[in-house]
Amino acid sequence: MDLENQKRVKEFYDQYGKEDLVVLLGAAEGEAAGLAAETVTLGDPTYAGPLAGVSLGLSVYHICEPEVKAEVDEAVYDEQISMMEMVLDVDDIVSEMTAIRDQL
Repeated sequence: MDLENQKRVKEFYDQYGKEDLVVLLGAAEGEAAGLAAETVTLGDPTYAGPLAGVSLGLSVYHICEPEVKAEVDEAVYDEQISMMEMVLDVDDIVSEMTAIRDQL
């Protein structure tokens, strides 16, 4: 997660609190999704950004996870995401995201 997005997440956290935020990711690889998820939950593992050493503990999901997909209008999901979903390793992404949430 780039430094500007870390800053935005921190600002939203400060403004709305943990209970009213959910981070929704769309990274194309499990490792990238896992790194971003770790950043907004446990803190920036690279110690380079605004979330370095800052554990926000935010709820975080990937758009291709079944529980998120079920909440999105099917027509919108098909139009906006389904083509990309066909080339993603969804199982790897779900595994990475689940592993990060299990650490909380």
